[in-house]
Amino acid sequence: MAFFFEAVCTVRTLFSTNDFNYTDGCEGEAAEDGKSHDGSETLPYIDESPTMSPQLCASQEPDRLSPTPAVSLLAGGDFEKGLEMKKLVLSGFLASEEIYINQLDALLLPMKPLKATATTSQPVLTMQQVETIFYKIQDIFEIHKEFYDALLPSIQQWDEKVTVGHLFSKLASQLGVYKAFVDNYKIALETAEKCSQANSQFQTISENLKVKGPKDSKDCTSISSMEALLYKPIDRVTRSTLVLHDLLKHTPKDHPDFPLLQDALRISQNFLSSINEEIDPRRTAVTTPKGEARQLVKDGFLVEVSESSRKLRHVFLFTDLLLCAKMKKTAVGRHQQYECKWYIPLADLTFQTLDETDSCPSIQVLPEYEIEEMKMKISVLKNEIQKEKKAPKGQSRVDRLRKKMNEQESWLLLHSPTIPFRIHNKHGKSFLFLLSSDYERSEWRESIQKLQKKDLQACVLSSVELQLLTSSCFKLRTVHNIPVTSNKDDDETPGLYGFLHVIVHSAQGFKESANLYCTLEVDSFGYFVSKAKTRVFRDTMEPQWNEEFEIELEGSQYLRILCYEKCYDKSMLNKDDNEIVDKIMGKGQVQLDPQTVQSKNWHMDVIEMNGIKVEFSMKFTSRDLSLKRTPSKKQSGVFGVKINVVTKRERSKVPFIVRQCIEEVEKRGIDEVGIYRISGVATDIQTLKSAFDTNTKDMLVMLSDMDINAIAGTFKLYFRELPEPLLTDRLYPAFMEGIALSDPAAKENCMKHLLRSLPDPNLMTFLTLLEHLKRVAEKEPVNKMSLHNLATVFGPTLLRPSESEITKAQHIMSASDIWSHDVMAQVQVLLYYLQHSPITFDELKRNTLYFSTDV
Repeated sequence: MAFFFEAVCTVRTLFSTNDFNYTDGCEGEAAEDGKSHDGSETLPYIDESPTMSPQLCASQEPDRLSPTPAVSLLAGGDFEKGLEMKKLVLSGFLASEEIYINQLDALLLPMKPLKATATTSQPVLTMQQVETIFYKIQDIFEIHKEFYDALLPSIQQWDEKVTVGHLFSKLASQLGVYKAFVDNYKIALETAEKCSQANSQFQTISENLKVKGPKDSKDCTSISSMEALLYKPIDRVTRSTLVLHDLLKHTPKDHPDFPLLQDALRISQNFLSSINEEIDPRRTAVTTPKGEARQLVKDGFLVEVSESSRKLRHVFLFTDLLLCAKMKKTAVGRHQQYECKWYIPLADLTFQTLDETDSCPSIQVLPEYEIEEMKMKISVLKNEIQKEKKAPKGQSRVDRLRKKMNEQESWLLLHSPTIPFRIHNKHGKSFLFLLSSDYERSEWRESIQKLQKKDLQACVLSSVELQLLTSSCFKLRTVHNIPVTSNKDDDETPGLYGFLHVIVHSAQGFKESANLYCTLEVDSFGYFVSKAKTRVFRDTMEPQWNEEFEIELEGSQYLRILCYEKCYDKSMLNKDDNEIVDKIMGKGQVQLDPQTVQSKNWHMDVIEMNGIKVEFSMKFTSRDLSLKRTPSKKQSGVFGVKINVVTKRERSKVPFIVRQCIEEVEKRGIDEVGIYRISGVATDIQTLKSAFDTNTKDMLVMLSDMDINAIAGTFKLYFRELPEPLLTDRLYPAFMEGIALSDPAAKENCMKHLLRSLPDPNLMTFLTLLEHLKRVAEKEPVNKMSLHNLATVFGPTLLRPSESEITKAQHIMSASDIWSHDVMAQVQVLLYYLQHSPITFDELKRNTLYFSTDV
């Protein structure tokens, strides 16, 4: 074993960092049993001699093998047979080349059909995505196939005069292709992950790639994931260098092959030293004191509740433990470092709910209006940055704005999560994280539980071991930046702004009947929020919801669908959030590709989740289009008809639809959590809209039977479809100027005067709406809807710039930018009136004006 020991020492001298595992020979086959670091499976950690023969490498059970002739020879110390050893080294390397070529071939197999479909009407991936994921794989395959074909005859017809150095020199001279691959590796991996999440067909392909076994192998093929195979070139990039060391050791200095091998080694070493720090080491295994592999499975930024305050942590899930760290502040120019806050061996980790007697730290939750205000501020900053980019010499101001936006987005990331995720050390204390979505909580829980199914042993790390592991986190991490937009490159997609229409059709694949429903989440400002929920379909294996929702998007790039089984057992009450925990049956995510969803037609898709398939359709309306109001062609209805026309026809002061919706919401929806914020089913809303437009006789009966969120949605839709907003196009600029006044007295006079200037039907309707929203806000402890929340929902609907105003401003910014620039002021206008003491119609008309009536 002296030879193997020397080879390992050589490797340690060559690489100061533990970036690579010296695994040769059977490395490829053994790895095929595992999957990637994403948590599904972990690769076996194998440390084998590079002198294995091809016959041994063909075996699928390396742990059961008897020593090879080479090992026996080494053990006996017979180093005089140097050239015979050289042949054995080359034989082992040739066998691993065959495996490597088969792995590359398995990657290339789906590339051609994916490219072919990319130009069709129903592509699995776009051409750019295909080229990014499979970048340089074809070139690497051809290089190694040519090398293998040239080396094989030299081994088969071996004699003392055979030279192979020229083949290795040629291989080393082509390492530039590997440099290109390494530079693209991270984005290739990220693209593959995103495509798998967005497309179930590609996910199936990427998780089931068939790798041919060696010619002498009994098992013809094995299954591997695309992610595992994409790592092979990263792993392989060191292989020829290590083998060259071994070949030189067993080649006499006067042999003609010696100088050729030296040249190849010099080229390889120079190449490796230039890219050593660039290679993504995510798959690197940290070896435990017992010699077992400890690999990183998952990591990410989470908010921990510590000492009753929120702290941003970077959490690392390894194959045997969970480690919570924080980034240490370092001097300028120095590498970032992590400081371990705590760790729990997975063998000791539980999710059990705390007993009533245990202490439960209070969770600091900010009022939702503060969260909304911060989002508005970030939107304004984004617009300012875009304007400054176009200005000459605006870069210094752009940098200042970016810094400010980063601070605000980081604040939002820290304060917005509210969903508790508690983990417990059965020998000690518990820890509480706050997450932004149930999807994220489920992912962490599932990843941990999957690892716990293995035979895990509790571990205790010494201070030195803990320090080494924590230090390795910097290089092992897969999530490098906190998820805020200021960390993104300018050319990255900004996401979608507008309205996403989603129809959740049906689901199948359940093993037994249950009470089932779905929730919809979209990302917003770096985190995911729940936007809609279907009704519970009771006692079924094939729920047919067929419910449509309209979801507002704020720079969103993903839609998540979670399928739940409703739990009615009160004993399942979660002590962290005082709510019954429903069981997640499945979850899935799709990317909101602008080219797909921005077409006028519905796009149907299927999301596969743990064997369950949910069928849904979606289409998107941009913010620019949603700002336009289209008057109704039928003046006999109420939607899209001027408010004065409706009230005159009805001989009323306030439209019937407004009075009836308010009455129904106050009767049975005022205690509903998220009333006016949670989307109603779009088909129900359209049914109600049609009924109001045709003045159906059974209107009142229909209202009493309809879901309350659909009634609230119909109410909002009425105001949104008015030919002009309730507070009128003419007065819009004055409302924007009035709310910006600093002097309280001047502001009050101006804001009251603007109300007096409204047409009577608009004023009466607005005052009726104000009093209703105040009554809803009185129930905030129950319905979670504060005055600010309600102002956020209704403000941009009651106040909007006219199309003429948009046209004037569009030479400076887009309609979407105009919306986000004004929306904070629109919310503030409505909030001002909601926070004001009650105002009556008679009082407004009776009071004397303090200034000109001209507006």
